Parts: sequence; structure tokens; C-alpha cells
Amino acid sequence: MKSIFIAYDQAHHEAIIEILDRSNCRGFTSFGTVQGRGSVKGEPHYGSHAWPSLASAIITIVPDEKVDNLLKRLRALDEEKPLLGLRAFVWNVEQSI
Repeated sequence: MKSIFIAYDQAHHEAIIEILDRSNCRGFTSFGTVQGRGSVKGEPHYGSHAWPSLASAIITIVPDEKVDNLLKRLRALDEEKPLLGLRAFVWNVEQSI
């Protein structure tokens, strides 16, 4: 099992949910509104007057065989609208109940 943490501009929210649905990734937790800044060239998402955009985040736990397809779809969305910002990180899940 793998954990995939997805951080993205709020404008991507519906598209992210659709990607999860199309990838048969039923379970996820959405963190709603989060703040942050990309590590390379992304603009800050602070919800302030100077930086009004905000971000969201989702974490999902999936079988190993679903990871590549899900990342491929997320990468395509990011490449379609690169200025919005989208990052996904994959971690091993050691145990679950």
C-alpha cells in the first residue's frame, strides 16, 4: 500500500476528485483550505491581500498497482494548467487497521 499526498490550488479540487474517481481510488481525506508555497517556482497560497489564492490537500491510500496511473493523471492536470500548482508525494504505508 502507498499513501499519496496531493497539494494543489483550490481551482483543481473538482478535477482532483474526478481523477480519484476515474482511478478507482474511493477513500481519501481532504484537508480543505491549506496554505503554502512551492519549493521551486510556485507562487505562495496564503489567502492574504498580497497572495490571495489558497491551496487544498488530499491524502489517499491505494494499492501499489494504482500509483503510476494516478500520478500520470495528476501530472497531466498539472501540465495542462502549470501556473495553478499541483504536487503529489508517495509514501510507503507500513501498517493499517
